[in-house]
Amino acid sequence: MAVCLLIALACRQVDELQTSGWTAETKLTEMAGHGGTRATDLLAKSGISHSVHGYAHDPRHPSYGQEASEALGVPPERVFKTLVAGVDGALAVAVVPVAGSLDLKALAAAVGGKKAVMAEPAEAERATGYVTGGITSLGLRRPLPVVVDSSALDHDTVFCSAGQRGLEIELAPSDLIAAARAQVAPIARA
Repeated sequence: MAVCLLIALACRQVDELQTSGWTAETKLTEMAGHGGTRATDLLAKSGISHSVHGYAHDPRHPSYGQEASEALGVPPERVFKTLVAGVDGALAVAVVPVAGSLDLKALAAAVGGKKAVMAEPAEAERATGYVTGGITSLGLRRPLPVVVDSSALDHDTVFCSAGQRGLEIELAPSDLIAAARAQVAPIARA
């Protein structure tokens, strides 16, 4: 009997929230900077205007970035993935559109190196403090050089991971570059 009562109360609260216009996206946006991820906390503390968009992550999807693009209905040229690579033995972060791929030689040149290789997922997770599929250039566990592909500047806003799977941040590319303390270079291939 007590369980039935609890379920009835929960259903009533959900109905009241939906009637008032509350959505999961509203809650995620309110949460940003208030117990959100390190990335959303950084943006909130910096006073940077942004929106947080959530979607139901499907662990069977073959591409995290493409999944975000499809789930949010955003062109893949505006959704950016964050990749970690080793450049001459030191880690660097690359932010490129999900519609393309990372040009490792261009990344190496952008950070003053000669050769770049993709970091192993476990190494990327340890260095950034985020899980694969939720890695972002914002709020990194330890400072790393960040390079954002120059195509980001072609858009009014871009999307990048908010620091967890199924959660994206939309913001102006100039704000992403400033918050990540990134440099800009043509590091993506179509």
